[in-house]
Amino acid sequence: MSETDESRGILASSAVMATGTVFSRASGYVRNLLLAAAIGNELHADLFNIGNTIPNMLYILLAGGVFNAVLVPQLVRAQRNDDDGGAAYTNRVITLALVFLGVVTVLLVIAAPLLMRLYLNGSYDEPALAAQRDSAIAFARYCLPQVFFYGMFVLLGQVLNARGRFGPMMWAPIANNAISILVLVLYLFWFGALPAAGSCSSYTSTQELVLGGGATLGIAAQVLILLPVLRAAGVRFSPRWDFRGSGLGHTLRLGVWTVLFVIVNQVAYTVVVRLASGGTAHSVCEQVARHHHHHAHAVQHAADATGYTVYAAAFLFVMVPHAIITVSLATAILPRLSAKAADGDLAGLAATLAGTLRTALSVVVPFAFGLPLLAYDASKVLFGYGATSTTFDHYVPSMILFGPGIVFFTVHYLMLRGFYALELNRTVFFIQCAIGATNVVAAILLVHQATAAQTSPALVIAYGASYVLGSAVSYALLRGRLGGLETPSLVRFAVRLLIAAGIATLVAWAVGRVLPGHTDDVSHVLAAARVVVLGAIDVGLFVFLARIMRITEVTSVVDTLVRRIPGVGGS
Repeated sequence: MSETDESRGILASSAVMATGTVFSRASGYVRNLLLAAAIGNELHADLFNIGNTIPNMLYILLAGGVFNAVLVPQLVRAQRNDDDGGAAYTNRVITLALVFLGVVTVLLVIAAPLLMRLYLNGSYDEPALAAQRDSAIAFARYCLPQVFFYGMFVLLGQVLNARGRFGPMMWAPIANNAISILVLVLYLFWFGALPAAGSCSSYTSTQELVLGGGATLGIAAQVLILLPVLRAAGVRFSPRWDFRGSGLGHTLRLGVWTVLFVIVNQVAYTVVVRLASGGTAHSVCEQVARHHHHHAHAVQHAADATGYTVYAAAFLFVMVPHAIITVSLATAILPRLSAKAADGDLAGLAATLAGTLRTALSVVVPFAFGLPLLAYDASKVLFGYGATSTTFDHYVPSMILFGPGIVFFTVHYLMLRGFYALELNRTVFFIQCAIGATNVVAAILLVHQATAAQTSPALVIAYGASYVLGSAVSYALLRGRLGGLETPSLVRFAVRLLIAAGIATLVAWAVGRVLPGHTDDVSHVLAAARVVVLGAIDVGLFVFLARIMRITEVTSVVDTLVRRIPGVGGS
């Protein structure tokens, strides 16, 4: 297979996965918009968002690494080699997961107050924040059963993946988002949007039940949707308790480095959440406690705090091209990389990886350049409603600063695919330790210097710094291992890409200064029009310059997209 055919194949496989991701991201965006409109993006929002994030973090910490990295190859192997097509092995794994996740979930729900001590900044111990801390604990209690459902969803999804059914796992999250959207519409009708003066209030027990219970219901629905698909795929579950000598020990040993990798990641993220939760807490409620008679002044001052909600929402926004393009590319190339590693074809592996890196960068770099141009108007369109109608600009600095971080993250993320194909999981772990340590140290130092308003931007800079280091280390090590990664052509490509993206963004920025609405007071319609017009100018000019400068990576992505448009591409 020629290199062009291969890259076409990779782009085509990626496009199928990307479609599911686009739908799931779009429905997730509607959910986030309604959530921001209902509960804002300050302390009030942090209480729910932290409570609702912890189950996902804990699931990843406790089981995610083993489930994701180890089980698929093992399930496929059992299916191929066992006389019963892997049925007994699958039943054992499911039984073990049900018991383990069930017990862990019950323990976590009981230990919710202790858990929240870990994730919430020390200022939540102030008497003025007692009600807010209780709300955060209540949300944790309602949301922690998600650990069980996350685990079962990923496990059953992997059983389907091992049988070659990739669709359901991509599409099931849309059901979760649909339920969350219904719950939030109900919440908005029932309780209304949060008034500006309520940005540091706690929740009533009914509000906690609707938001927390609704979030868990959505995750449970994801699992239930997979059950009929599993039956159709011929999976019949009956519990098996005979774990000894069944090869599960081998499965777990393989997972050790992956699990350690995950632990380092989650420890670093726990520090980030804890630091972020201080941004919104410090600013408001200490002052409310101190100056009851200056209450209006305190809330006014509070309106400038950024914390976990702002950081997480900005991160979600800038990760869209990564989720749609880079993850799809990486998933499509991993089998090819593994095959080349198995054949000892290191040059071929390097060529595939280097080509994919250039393709991913040709999307991510112009996106990072476009962020300063479009972030303000995009925030207005995406978040300027209800409780966030006056605080949508809190997202802007974090969104802009994430741009460079995402570029370096993309390089690192694709290099890891090379290490995994070569089965160098231990190396990946040590690189991740360096990234985690850099992130934690930079975050603590920067947040310590930052004001309440600068908390989220400070954490974003720490994130970027950790991946500047991580991408440099992983690239250098893999290049040494493979005897080259087409670095000279990568450098030439990068220079041309930066010139094209830079000129395109500069021209679009100049147009933006002339267009109406470049002042702070811009309507939703005008902001949307600015995003569309400036985005189109930026992208159009970039693609035009890429054609002239012969940046083939850009033109092949554009051609793939055009072929996918019904009536244009003909296929």
